[in-house]
Amino acid sequence: MQNDQATLGQTAKGFLSQTDLWLAVAVVTIILMLFVPLPAGLLNGLLILNLALALTVLLTTAYVKDALEFSVFPSLLLSATLFRIGLSIAVARAILSHEVAGDLPNVVHSVGNFVLGNNPWIGFALFLVLIIVQFVVVTGGSGRVAEVAARFTLDAMPGKQMSIDADLNSGLITEDQARARRQEIETEADFYGAMDGAAKFVRGDAIAALVVTAVVIVAGVLVGILQRGLPALQALDEYGRLTVGQ
Repeated sequence: MQNDQATLGQTAKGFLSQTDLWLAVAVVTIILMLFVPLPAGLLNGLLILNLALALTVLLTTAYVKDALEFSVFPSLLLSATLFRIGLSIAVARAILSHEVAGDLPNVVHSVGNFVLGNNPWIGFALFLVLIIVQFVVVTGGSGRVAEVAARFTLDAMPGKQMSIDADLNSGLITEDQARARRQEIETEADFYGAMDGAAKFVRGDAIAALVVTAVVIVAGVLVGILQRGLPALQALDEYGRLTVGQ
């Protein structure tokens, strides 16, 4: 009995340690979100999970002293961005296909009402300003920072390698220490190169967010007027709130 439990424990531990397998499962799940309609309860949970993940990554990066301490950040950023894209499309499908309020996530309603408040026109104008600032300042600036950091890191590699060789030849460091320092330089270069690519991916995600916002609100107003028979202003107010909430 004890041998069976030990074998089961080792099997479970080995299964959980397969990070590549879990990553593949996560990617397939995100792709399915693009095509399979999700219930409102599940969308609520995924939206909250997305917010919690964003806050966790933000706090983690704020307390990291060295970039290599969080070397998985570029891969995590790509995965989180892909997850956000899939979630955005799933919520857009729910907004355009809903018939009653219960078909939609409560999170979308709450955020939309909170942002727009009593005056939807002023709220929507502020929302557009926020989107533009995010795209022009935050996304554009972070992409430029990542590009410059990657360029300077790659340009400095030959000098760092020569410095290591000089210290090794003069006997200041051992062969093992030189090997470790070379490995650190290569890891640093890989990190900043991956960050440059991830920043470009996030910039594309910001552009996609603008397009999705425009498509959802226009298509939502048309659906509200032509299919649900709502007055134009009511359809604009309802789907505008839902779009902002998304």
